Amino acid sequence: MIRQFELVERVKAYDPSADEEALNRAYVFAMKVHGTQTRLSGDPYFSHPLEVAGILTDYKVDMASIITALLHDTVEDTETTLKDIKKSFGKDVSRLVDGVTKLTRIEFQSDQAKQAENFRKFVLAISEDIRVLLVKLADRLHNMRTLHYIKDPGKRRRIALETMDIYAPLAERIGMQGMKNELEDLAFGELNPDARKSILKRLDFLREKGGDLIPRIITELEKTLADKGINAVIEGREKTPYSVWDKMQDQDLGFEQLSDIMAFRVIVDTIEDCYLTLGIAHGAYPVVPGRFKDYLSTPKPNGYRSLHTGVFGPERQRIELQIRTAEMHDIAEHGVAAHWNYKEGEGGGKNAGAAPQYRWLRELLDIIEHAAEPEEFLEHTKLEMFKDQVFCFTPRGDLITLPKGATPVDFAYAVHSEVGDRCVGTKINGRMMPLRSELRNGDQVDIITSEAQTPSPTWESFVVTGKARSRIRRYIRSQESDEYTKLGTAILERAFEDEGYKFTNKAIRNVLKVFKQTKVKDLFAKVGAGVLTGREVVEAVFPGIRKKKDDSKIVPLAHARDKQAKARGGKGGKEDGVSIKGLIPGMALHLANCCHPLPGDRIVGIVTTGKGVTIHTIDCDTLEDFVDAPERWLDVSWDVGNDDQDIHVGRIHLAVLNVPG
Repeated sequence: MIRQFELVERVKAYDPSADEEALNRAYVFAMKVHGTQTRLSGDPYFSHPLEVAGILTDYKVDMASIITALLHDTVEDTETTLKDIKKSFGKDVSRLVDGVTKLTRIEFQSDQAKQAENFRKFVLAISEDIRVLLVKLADRLHNMRTLHYIKDPGKRRRIALETMDIYAPLAERIGMQGMKNELEDLAFGELNPDARKSILKRLDFLREKGGDLIPRIITELEKTLADKGINAVIEGREKTPYSVWDKMQDQDLGFEQLSDIMAFRVIVDTIEDCYLTLGIAHGAYPVVPGRFKDYLSTPKPNGYRSLHTGVFGPERQRIELQIRTAEMHDIAEHGVAAHWNYKEGEGGGKNAGAAPQYRWLRELLDIIEHAAEPEEFLEHTKLEMFKDQVFCFTPRGDLITLPKGATPVDFAYAVHSEVGDRCVGTKINGRMMPLRSELRNGDQVDIITSEAQTPSPTWESFVVTGKARSRIRRYIRSQESDEYTKLGTAILERAFEDEGYKFTNKAIRNVLKVFKQTKVKDLFAKVGAGVLTGREVVEAVFPGIRKKKDDSKIVPLAHARDKQAKARGGKGGKEDGVSIKGLIPGMALHLANCCHPLPGDRIVGIVTTGKGVTIHTIDCDTLEDFVDAPERWLDVSWDVGNDDQDIHVGRIHLAVLNVPG
């Protein structure tokens, strides 16, 4: 456990003006209130906030963040209140502790709707002050380091999945690459321990076989650069087991086919030296095609800058070189903590979100505002967070960063929402191109707009950014709502007239609570959309009306099924009266009740216990339950080579307006 004076020394090493007295008070305060509490490991509970603070000193964060780390569990796990924190440590620390406490209470459950809503709360919390995320990431890192003490394997897996899906990508987004790598690798060890052990075993073998290979390569690289007058500090490392495995999966390679499992950071004095070093490396060693990336002229969204290249370096080893200045290296290692303005002046991390490298966070907030449902928000934010980037330019030379696969419509919405709504065409590198064209690195994109244009529903089929999809869906919903409102009004007017009553908005207002609506317009839209019928509303307004239904004319679904079964009964050699290609003769099958597949639909067979094979439409939601069981899927199709006529239960959506004539 880190001792009090050691923590103070760590902070003073990078911030000599740090308030030593406040840090000591926070240390003693947290130790006292956590008292005899213990962790699952048996260690004193206070060891956890102390380790979190220690992790943050590695990233050279400000004093308020260190104190928050020490206090981050006091409100949640002790009798301490935010008022106590504010009184002892000030408003800034109190606000940060409150933010971390709110994040701690958010659990990303398996239920998609709850997960989406909690992720929305998570993004809102970190957007108020990015330092809240810094403390939470350090908290998660220490919890992952001690994950093995949790006995419940289901809980360990849930935490590991959260880490892989939420925390590691966020760490990368704020430039904390080292933390991202460790979070991913720790989660990988829980989610796929056998794969990780296998890769570690192979890395150990290569290390033993190559001996001190990394130091030898560093020595030769330093000599090559020194001979050309370049003063450089070179660091070498192996890629993490997860990084190796991810590359194997992404490129469908075996371990033996991977040769660039070593990366070297070449740290030089100036930007000019970066490009000189690149030229020297390319002149001295054969270049690996397709591996050069210039993140100096086009930085990553999180502010990362470097030159990347691959060469067959010393001893003919395929290696990756990352060439950068010391300042760039600091940003690459420490992310947000290295360069935002919270260390100076007032406002702290609240101002950090305005920096260019946090545009992604502002985009997430914009999606929160426009997404109709939590699930839609989760879908769109994952689009924003988890994709590779392409870099494009406006005609004025402004850089626009987009996910890989983005189109001019995505570009237009990234420039401004109004530009996206009004775009009618595009020029890419001076040539007129379709709006669905895929953009590439370095493209100059000119968007042509018209005041008469509105978002087209077809755009949703090819845009890839969450912001674009959110805006398009918002417009479609508004248009549908207007149409449904008009239709619903007409339906209700007719329903009232049929019963001999005068239609008034006042009558509708009286029953809004019955249908859990707050506005008359919303009720009209529900009727127009078919969620409610005009008859239901009339009966709510006038409860005395007796239902007038001619049930004899209604054909129950059960009757249709009976008729269907009888019609199929005499079809010798056919299962359930239908012919399906791709099945073993005599195999039992039935058509799924969830999607009611019809001849002509694209279908798939699922081997079902006790039922033989169940036939689903290819877009049936139920198929998601079988994603992890590919052995149960059968490639089948309709045998349409006969002229028999069968009765099938099908899908039909019918809206009827009962008018004379």
